Amino acid sequence: MIAVGAQAPDFELESQFEGKSYTLNQFKGQKNVMLVFYPLDWTPN
Repeated sequence: MIAVGAQAPDFELESQFEGKSYTLNQFKGQKNVMLVFYPLDWTPN
């Protein structure tokens, strides 16, 4: 688990729209990055 206020580790994710891969480090010092995780609407409770 990452502590509150700690720097996030680098990771890579694929864009679902462009098919390109992006790493967190690509945006370091350039942009703010916000990740949001939520269950899909059709996920059972």
